[in-house]
Amino acid sequence: MRKFYYLALVALVAVAFSSCQKNEPTFYLQDLQGLWLEKGDTVVGHYVRFTDEKSDENPYLYGREWTVKDDKHEEDLINQRTKDGHPGNGWFKYELKTDGTLTEIHLMKNGGAEIPQVFVVSKLTATALEYYEKDNKDWKYSFTRAKE
Repeated sequence: MRKFYYLALVALVAVAFSSCQKNEPTFYLQDLQGLWLEKGDTVVGHYVRFTDEKSDENPYLYGREWTVKDDKHEEDLINQRTKDGHPGNGWFKYELKTDGTLTEIHLMKNGGAEIPQVFVVSKLTATALEYYEKDNKDWKYSFTRAKE
């Protein structure tokens, strides 16, 4: 009987510890990919597209961002790459990890500079995307899924 109580106690402790585990959200690449418009931004028109196009560096994929107010459109970025053979201003490489770490490396045409930024995704649904800069939580970004 004593052995039964010991096993019951061990089982109870195991259940208690497993219920205390923190369930972190998991983020998936296919939920991120597509066209996003910065939330509340109907005048400037700041768009970001996360594509499934593989970049020149694994495991990164290409993305693009543009602002309609500056008379820039996605077609301009695509045409510039077709003309030059490589992406430049407005293009970035990105990687999303399942823990919500989003790394973007912005590409600059002049000098070939690559500017890395690391973000933490706080929300990713079919219609909403929110993230903040890892080193500065005051820099928050909020997007809604845009119509294609």
